[in-house]
Amino acid sequence: QHYFTVLFGHEGQKPLELRCEDEVDGDEWVEAIHQASYSDILIEREVLMQKYIHLVQIVETEKIAANQLRHQLEDQDTEIERLKSEIVALNKTKERMRPYQGNQEDEDPDIKKIKKVQSFMRGWLCRRKWKTIVQDYICSPHAESMRKRNQIVFNMVEAESEYVHQLYVLVNCFLRPLRMAASSKKPPIRHDDVSSIFLNSETIMFLHEIFHQGLKARIANWPTLILADLFDILLPMLNIYQEFVRNHQYSLQVLANCKQNRDFDKLLKQYEANPACEGRMLETFLTYPMFQIPRYIITLHELLAHTPHEHVERKSLEFAKSKLEELSRVMHDEVSDTENIRKNLAIERMIVEGCDILLDTSQTFIRQGSLIQVPSVERGKLSKVRLGSLSLKKEGERQCFLFTKHFLICTRSSGGKLHLLKTGGVLSLIECTLIEETEAS
Repeated sequence: QHYFTVLFGHEGQKPLELRCEDEVDGDEWVEAIHQASYSDILIEREVLMQKYIHLVQIVETEKIAANQLRHQLEDQDTEIERLKSEIVALNKTKERMRPYQGNQEDEDPDIKKIKKVQSFMRGWLCRRKWKTIVQDYICSPHAESMRKRNQIVFNMVEAESEYVHQLYVLVNCFLRPLRMAASSKKPPIRHDDVSSIFLNSETIMFLHEIFHQGLKARIANWPTLILADLFDILLPMLNIYQEFVRNHQYSLQVLANCKQNRDFDKLLKQYEANPACEGRMLETFLTYPMFQIPRYIITLHELLAHTPHEHVERKSLEFAKSKLEELSRVMHDEVSDTENIRKNLAIERMIVEGCDILLDTSQTFIRQGSLIQVPSVERGKLSKVRLGSLSLKKEGERQCFLFTKHFLICTRSSGGKLHLLKTGGVLSLIECTLIEETEAS
């Protein structure tokens, strides 16, 4: 018998004594109970701590900004008092000078010239001082960094606007009209094919419309730009890109098959002639979402390069960048695996007899091409292994496929179909030895 006991930390609850039929089952139960819920609470606690730290940083930043504004207000109050005293002094001076200004026509011309020169000099001195202050700030490293950071954000908004427009054209000029066409009396395309070609592109469009509206709202508050919370909203929903990327090659394949229907091809050309498409084909619009995640990664990398280390958003932006890079790696691996499977299946369908070894998902395609099989007898020597039944004096062309585990040798019939050689058509590379003959002959 295999027993285990569950003890509770509070009084009044009796321990549970449980048993299993075998030891493995008991170990699995104990491990499952061990990982049941406390780890989830720890994860939630860590998320809440991250949010708490983020809010504390925002509060500290606001306190610093409030202190700066308070100092500026005090300086401005001092400046206002000084200007008031200058105005009082000027008014007194004006009152003293008023009797002498009763007759402007009798004023000495030289005095008028002196006053004009003094007025010009005072204006020139004020403008030069103000220009020096402005130039010093413009040339400062902080201003240069903020200028580049703002430019990156503005470019990001423009790129997002263009991307939303591309998705809008994809959905409204292709997806929705094709859905209507699939419901017509004589449909040129089936609803299943429409779903296979476009998948969740409409959901992606809605997602980026929301993100674009958030960006425009942030720009409206310029020069204060806070973007990290936008990426916090965007990140959990980016998993829909995995489905789109995983389906991309299959969608292009389904589209190519549908184009063989003349009615569909004619209808698609009408859609592509829409001025909103600007001469671009449907395949081009289906490719745009493939590059959006790498574009976000590049933008965040450039944004972090011009964000100070003590900036309140830096940790949030670094977290968003790491999550996007992780998602990009996963999508790249999935695309590579899917591409390999589809390539193997395409080659398997080309062979008339079929080939079971290509149904192995770990079998990776390397290359293919035509090779000439030389006769088995050369200069009086008979080779020990012959690939197929060839005459001794005639060479033969073979279509060869190289994989990580096997080497396939096929012949092509007059109809263009491939047939595996009956003898030696499938070679296991594990059982083969490569020998390079270095003789001059």
